[in-house]
Amino acid sequence: MQEIVNHNHKGMVVKAFALAIVSFFSFFVSCDNDKLETTDAIERDSVAGQYAKDVYTLISDSGIVKYRMETKEWYIFDRVDTPYWYFPQGLFFETLNDTMGTDASITSKYAKYYTDLELWDLRDSVKSKNIKGEYFETDQLFWDQKEKRVYSKEKIKITQDKRIITGRGFESNQSFTNYTIKKPEGIFPIEEKQNDDSQKEKE
Repeated sequence: MQEIVNHNHKGMVVKAFALAIVSFFSFFVSCDNDKLETTDAIERDSVAGQYAKDVYTLISDSGIVKYRMETKEWYIFDRVDTPYWYFPQGLFFETLNDTMGTDASITSKYAKYYTDLELWDLRDSVKSKNIKGEYFETDQLFWDQKEKRVYSKEKIKITQDKRIITGRGFESNQSFTNYTIKKPEGIFPIEEKQNDDSQKEKE
């Protein structure tokens, strides 16, 4: 069970419990049908049960705060065969450790969360950072919270301290500290890449 321990919506701070579908919206967030016109073709076929904007929330698991999330728009489609949350303007997400420090962070311009499956589908300029300071960039990333892993079939770019690694296909633990690139394409020293970019600009 997940618990929404702190939800800030337009200056309001509330507390509520939630299962896969966050029921606290029914208490604190009204459905704005006018906003639904901005969703894509998939969402037009159904009506969101709840809607919120400018959301900041902390989420706990078994009484321990595990995540922090921020988003501009949050739709909940809970009356469909496969319930999901929809974030048309993307989101910012952090996984937290026992001292409330950040283990990893993820941003994307578009996101869906399938509540029954506990599966995130993040798309469009997906960027993440781990505790080591490594940066990950891809076009689409899946995050399976049940299995505590992330994966992608798309191109991946990993920027480390002194090199950049590129490839296609990626799998990792959800902290992005133990990862594998399925089809590596190249390893480039940071200095070499910067020099190449400078040379191209001169040409």
